[in-house]
Amino acid sequence: MLSCWVVTEAGLTGTENQGLGVAEALGITPSLRRIGLRQPWKTLSPWLGFEGAGSFTGDALAAPWPDLVIAGGRKAAAAARYIKKASGGKTFTLFLQDPRINPAAFDLVAVPAHDRLRGANVIVTQGTPNGVTPARLKAAREKFAARLGTPPAPRVAVLIGGNSRTHKFTPALATKLAQDLRQLAQKGYSLMVTASRRTGAFSRAALEDALKGENVLFWDGTGENPYHGFLAWADYIIVTSDSASMISEAATTGKPVYIVPLEGGSARFDRLYKSLADAGITRTFQGELTPYSYAALNDAALVAQEITRRIKKRV
Repeated sequence: MLSCWVVTEAGLTGTENQGLGVAEALGITPSLRRIGLRQPWKTLSPWLGFEGAGSFTGDALAAPWPDLVIAGGRKAAAAARYIKKASGGKTFTLFLQDPRINPAAFDLVAVPAHDRLRGANVIVTQGTPNGVTPARLKAAREKFAARLGTPPAPRVAVLIGGNSRTHKFTPALATKLAQDLRQLAQKGYSLMVTASRRTGAFSRAALEDALKGENVLFWDGTGENPYHGFLAWADYIIVTSDSASMISEAATTGKPVYIVPLEGGSARFDRLYKSLADAGITRTFQGELTPYSYAALNDAALVAQEITRRIKKRV
């Protein structure tokens, strides 16, 4: 059993979940390390280098060093590089997503297909690794059965993100989405809706007002998040386009995934949408849902297998 740290910037929940998903696929219960950086590393990481024990804030990075570090996020690149050096190279370091520096700084880098980084120690996945597994979905289905009231089929999980550095969930888009979802409910679809902190007050209110009534469960933010329960019970999944993690989690279920385009975007996100659509995994939501099938993503397991293979070669 390997000792493992999952190291991320504080507040990057999506990135943290990617690391936890890989650790779970390895059969490991990791220790979380949420860190920050002091200046000048805060601004210049990961390009500056020369990290020392005093470069970091947040959770302690100190010996005994783990066998494995799974790191993600710009600041965590500096942490992974520091740990590798401080451990005398004994700690195997995995970095999730493009570190923006030479991947040779780490033992393995895992990037989704829409990132362009390639190399001898780079593994390419279809989406982003995550903790969605058949076992977790089965457990969530059973756990949330009473709370969800066994909604009648067809059931739709609606995963709503919001404003980000690259995307905008405008009032007009929120109003249009609310209208489309209300029409689905009126046609007999059971909607299970969850919004995020990034959704915004106006957009959330527009959705809540439009979706009052039968066939709709809108999580109000109280109690345990039923996110995995929604995924487990869903026959279809609708997800906004702003989060690669949410899209990848939805596509790991093997259920039809419909993406709601938001304003903005980037070339990187465009490559993600095209890659998944070309593979027959996702479709664009235009108010209608039809069933289809595809091979579910299994990215966390693929990364875990590569870690295991490379660690065995070191022994």
